[in-house]
Amino acid sequence: MKMELLGGFEELVLTMVAALKEDAYGAAITEEIETRLKREVNLSAVHVTLYRLEDKGYIKSSLGGATNERGGRRKRIFTITSAGMAILKTMREARLDLWKLIPQLKVSGR
Repeated sequence: MKMELLGGFEELVLTMVAALKEDAYGAAITEEIETRLKREVNLSAVHVTLYRLEDKGYIKSSLGGATNERGGRRKRIFTITSAGMAILKTMREARLDLWKLIPQLKVSGR
């Protein structure tokens, strides 16, 4: 059976959804990626990725409350599902296994 993996950007966005918890919406995810990784990302690319992850069952979304600063519009809040957590764990283990092959990246005690 073939193991399904995510693309790099999908993994990054899914990780941010898990990390931001109830504050995981498009603009916040974009800002967090840019701040933490010093990587410029396009908000529409984040939205497309969020919808793709939702289609795959790794996240779910709901509408938050309307706010004055958004002109009365509601935010779409994303939360990670158990399937999403499982794929993140799988990908983390796969990366760690590969990194162990590189002596310069080995950490003592692990």
